[in-house]
Amino acid sequence: MTQKRSIFDNLSKKVKKTKLGKLVTGYQQLREANYISSHFSTFLQPVLAIDEDLRESVFKIRHNVYCEELGFEPVKENGLEVDDFDKFSRHCLIRHINSDQLAGTVRIVRPLESHEQLPIEKYCLSSISRQDLNPYHFDRKNVCEISRLAVPSYFRRRQMDRFAGAATGVINQQTYSETELRCFPFIAVGLYFAAAATALESNIEHAYVMMEPRLARSMSFVGIKFEQIGPVVDYHGRRAPYYINQDLLQKNLKPGFAKMLTTIRQSIRDQLPASDITP
Repeated sequence: MTQKRSIFDNLSKKVKKTKLGKLVTGYQQLREANYISSHFSTFLQPVLAIDEDLRESVFKIRHNVYCEELGFEPVKENGLEVDDFDKFSRHCLIRHINSDQLAGTVRIVRPLESHEQLPIEKYCLSSISRQDLNPYHFDRKNVCEISRLAVPSYFRRRQMDRFAGAATGVINQQTYSETELRCFPFIAVGLYFAAAATALESNIEHAYVMMEPRLARSMSFVGIKFEQIGPVVDYHGRRAPYYINQDLLQKNLKPGFAKMLTTIRQSIRDQLPASDITP
């Protein structure tokens, strides 16, 4: 059986190198790209929290995940998880179209004044060893941080989503594969893309995030290549500082997810205030 499989694999590789094989592969990639983008748009919708009701929904989801479930922050009487960085942040949500429920949230912290800091600067600056990529070196308007990604438990009911890290967007690579897209975690990926789209439309050049190394590895599954810029430290668990810019994001995305990002970017562009869009 092993020998037959080896012969078949070798034959498949040879076929792929022919003109017909390349044509078939290209067609399959196009079908995959169209499926990924259309599947997301059919069931899920990126939403910017541009009014107080939506912002309150953001803070409720974060309280459910970060305070009640994970215990990273103390439980609040009002059921809202809010901090000082929210004053200069853009908040993104993913809405489940069929149920009209909000399926997750993430924020882009964007300081504009000289005294405003990123969370990574306030709490974990000493963990950054790549001084050439220290946010201190860049203009305030050109830096942001992706943080507070949260997917509530009622959108993680499937057995494949019940593992440590799913609440904050980790993809279980042992469960998912590109040939199993019907059960792919589109909510988590959609949140990262909504954050990326917000940064791209605002022409923010440098993005940072403190996250678990396994989360960075799971993002590479779709072609999002974060660059680790410091060692792992103890900050709400084992986390490390990561960096990404527009070139690193766009040059590595797999075709299907690149098309999904384009779709989300258009939706975010339509929702952003004109003052936030940089030509």
